[in-house]
Amino acid sequence: MKKVLIIHYSQTGQLTDILKSIAGPLEKNPEISVTFANIAPKTPFPFPWGFWRFFNTFPETVYEDAGPVDIVGADPAGDYDLVILGYTVWFLSPSLPTTAFLNTAEGQALLKGKQVITVIGCRNMWLQAQERMKQRLADIGARLTDNVVLIDSVHSAASFYSTPMWMVFGNKGPYFGGKIPEAGISKDDIARASRFGEAIAAQLPDRPAQSTAPMLAGLGAVKINDKLIASEKVAKRSFMLWGKLLRAIGKPSNPIRVAVIGLYFLFLLTLILTVVPLLAIIKKLIEPLTRAKIAAEHAYFAAPSGESRAQLDQGA
Repeated sequence: MKKVLIIHYSQTGQLTDILKSIAGPLEKNPEISVTFANIAPKTPFPFPWGFWRFFNTFPETVYEDAGPVDIVGADPAGDYDLVILGYTVWFLSPSLPTTAFLNTAEGQALLKGKQVITVIGCRNMWLQAQERMKQRLADIGARLTDNVVLIDSVHSAASFYSTPMWMVFGNKGPYFGGKIPEAGISKDDIARASRFGEAIAAQLPDRPAQSTAPMLAGLGAVKINDKLIASEKVAKRSFMLWGKLLRAIGKPSNPIRVAVIGLYFLFLLTLILTVVPLLAIIKKLIEPLTRAKIAAEHAYFAAPSGESRAQLDQGA
């Protein structure tokens, strides 16, 4: 019997729903045993966040200064054949509880030498977070075989309003008489995530232990937005610079730091409204000169599962 560990941290429950959708077909397979585990911060994070707490968390997030966590439900001696690690993205980085899990001796023991599938649920920007995740998994000695990403399917301008309102104030919407849909990944997309569980359930029982071949190719596991590649790189540098400044000022409770957070928020808003659209325009203008580079980046970030939907199209 193949043993699968599904582990994650979710504030809103959305990521939990995604993982349950994927787990459904696995639990129905008599050749597979599924264990669910939670990452539980010893000092819980609030939800909704509140404005100041939300933005005051980003310096520690980007510098991976994570507090202690408990790992609830996993057997340290379980010797799992596959680990499905679900995580959300905070400020273009894996969430702090996820980082804390990767830092623990128990978490590293659960992952070392194992096949790992990462599952991300976020608004729309996840490339830089997954880059860091890939590096951490490689350092631990885990083998990343697949990556699944579910994002908010509404227009980014709408989710730019609805997602912060959900995170900061706990209101998913919809807003303005439905002109801005409710925040979050659609229920249909979450339900359709079961296709990944079906593919894993079909392949895992006979899969060699040391295999590194993706199991989810052709299922539309990810979708790359070329416009966001450069934007994420710029934003990541900004987060590192401002995060370093804020950490130098003091701890999150420092009143001066809280005041500078307000300045940072104005800077971030300006960056999103001006620099990001400007980058998009520049990128469009120079596209003929960078087409090969963009194609290479596109393929790189889509790996290992890829964004092909060939298997879905065949079944249509």
